[in-house]
Amino acid sequence: MKKILLIEDELLLQKSLKKLLEKKGAEVVATSSGKEAIEIIQKDKFDKIICDLMLQDISGFDIIEESKVRYSKSEISQIFVIMTAYCSKQVLQKAANYGCKVLSKPFDDLGDAIATFLS
Repeated sequence: MKKILLIEDELLLQKSLKKLLEKKGAEVVATSSGKEAIEIIQKDKFDKIICDLMLQDISGFDIIEESKVRYSKSEISQIFVIMTAYCSKQVLQKAANYGCKVLSKPFDDLGDAIATFLS
């Protein structure tokens, strides 16, 4: 069973993704706060961390930076998936520096997005 941390401040999307991932057999911890997510990451290990880029308190890239205490660069590239509605060249370039996958919101194909989250 995959253990997933879902960081999304859009509550309807957070609840929907959590429910879909749990139906696929994943254990999902969800939060809407970036700072809370950092605390959770420091206390627990996850197979995947699905992170919205633009949170109300901090950015998804801030969370990745703070996660370097727990995870190596190669682990970060395998664990983190960034979700964003603002998929600019700069965002893609910064995500590439971490080796993270980026999914644009709204998702082109929900099935593909769920598969990416569970891979």
